[in-house]
Amino acid sequence: MTAPDASTLHPVPGQSRVVLLKPLVSNPLIDIGDYTYYDDPDHADLFESRNVLHHYGPDRLVIGKFCALATGVTFVMNGANHRMNGVSTYPFPIMGGAWADHVDLVSGLPVRGDTVVGNDVWIGGNVTIMPGVQIGHGAIISTESVVTRDVPDYTVVGGNPARVIRERFAEDDVRTLLDIAWWDWPLELITAHVRTISDGSVADLAAIAGAEPVPE
Repeated sequence: MTAPDASTLHPVPGQSRVVLLKPLVSNPLIDIGDYTYYDDPDHADLFESRNVLHHYGPDRLVIGKFCALATGVTFVMNGANHRMNGVSTYPFPIMGGAWADHVDLVSGLPVRGDTVVGNDVWIGGNVTIMPGVQIGHGAIISTESVVTRDVPDYTVVGGNPARVIRERFAEDDVRTLLDIAWWDWPLELITAHVRTISDGSVADLAAIAGAEPVPE
């Protein structure tokens, strides 16, 4: 049995609300891993323009493989920043006219760097992720959260601002999972062990990794 085609835009038959993002997105500043999907009943195909905001570069949005993004997930990029060292935060130069002569007021603003989401991350509905945040592998972001700081691997976070609710696994198990990195296995190996990846233990995955050739 072969794996689903990662280049299929709508992988679920009859469900246009589910899109694989890698074949959808064309912006070179957005990098999406295989099988990461977005679910939206109304605007799934418009993810690049509706869900990635103020993205003028050079910062990048990087999302790993096998991530699940629910309706309304929003990435606020560094272009949303305003000057805060004076009295007003208003971006006068972008309105044109004589104000455009002061373009330096809106250039060189602080940049927090790329926004990076790891592999196998589940992001709930209407989550807002702020510029430069790094979300670790295997993390879960609760619905309606506002993520303002980095999220550790395999943690569950929620709230505004989002805080760690719990760790999904013990520290030793997290290290094992990061070493295994099942998302980088050959597709045939993933396909053969989908049930274990979804419903098995860390020890079960470690046993597969030890018995099968896994790329470094």
